Amino acid sequence: MRRRWMLALLVLFCAVVLVGAPFVGSEPISVKGAVRDLLAGAATPRARILALRLPRIVLGLVAGGSLAVAGAAFQTLLRNALATPYTLGVSFAGALGAFLALSVPALSFTAAGISSVTLLAFLFAALDVSALYLMARRGRGLRTNELLLAGVTLNYFAGAAILLLRFFSDPFRLRAMDHWMMGGLAVAGWSALVPLPAILLPALALLFLQAPTLDQLSFGEEMAGSRGVDVDLAQKLILLGASAATAAVVAVTGPIGFVGLLAPHAARRMLGVAHRTLLPASFLLGGGFLVLADALTRVIGGWTQGAELPVGVFTALVGAPLFLILLLRSRRP
Repeated sequence: MRRRWMLALLVLFCAVVLVGAPFVGSEPISVKGAVRDLLAGAATPRARILALRLPRIVLGLVAGGSLAVAGAAFQTLLRNALATPYTLGVSFAGALGAFLALSVPALSFTAAGISSVTLLAFLFAALDVSALYLMARRGRGLRTNELLLAGVTLNYFAGAAILLLRFFSDPFRLRAMDHWMMGGLAVAGWSALVPLPAILLPALALLFLQAPTLDQLSFGEEMAGSRGVDVDLAQKLILLGASAATAAVVAVTGPIGFVGLLAPHAARRMLGVAHRTLLPASFLLGGGFLVLADALTRVIGGWTQGAELPVGVFTALVGAPLFLILLLRSRRP
């Protein structure tokens, strides 16, 4: 009963954030007037503002929720409470692809309304995922320590390549690189969200279908195997689903930290460790938190009369102390 109530509260939290966020920002707008003008097709300022905010709110929900679900899966798969969606190098690999598109003029293009930054970011993140998956396929079972070391190594390699690109890049392009690396939801309309469903829906469906298996894996590989779980196959499917979801999000938003770490831990404290409820709760918490954080960055931008604070920076500034509070509370007798 308690789990149902907590899940209902999370649904309510997410619904309130989604309904209120479009009307919050540096330019507050009338709810009734903006909706009426938008539905009527009137080109008023408030209708244009609402039309610009709606895609980023949907992106915030999907991106935050996907990162949180991937984080919960990785923490169980790797048996590491500090694992995040970016632990295995997906973030830096995607950044390397984006930086190539930003620094090399010949790689700057748009295909089917999708920029080369998004395309190359996803391609390089997918290459990182593919390399890890091929490593996982070798031999029997997935050795989590080796996988973590491989992810750290790929992170270092991609980081070094990024520094090399920055060294040789035009100084005027460095600002665009830095802005992408900070992570953000400022998208130019619905076209930026076009690539997401084809990748995220199968990846998230795969992870949700693996919820019972994740429960078994949380007790250890030997215990899961003794209960009839094909541990090798399950590990590879979870790795593939969580990494693909992360790669898709990074390609559009850039790296956004702490959502994939904070939301699963908070969800565990609220609903326990059963993945059947943990994964949906993580999605609601991560998505609602990122949409709320994005709305607050717009408000802060209005106060400072300056550039909008990237949401990736904001989530790190807010998420770090919140995570420390969770850690301290978990240590209480």
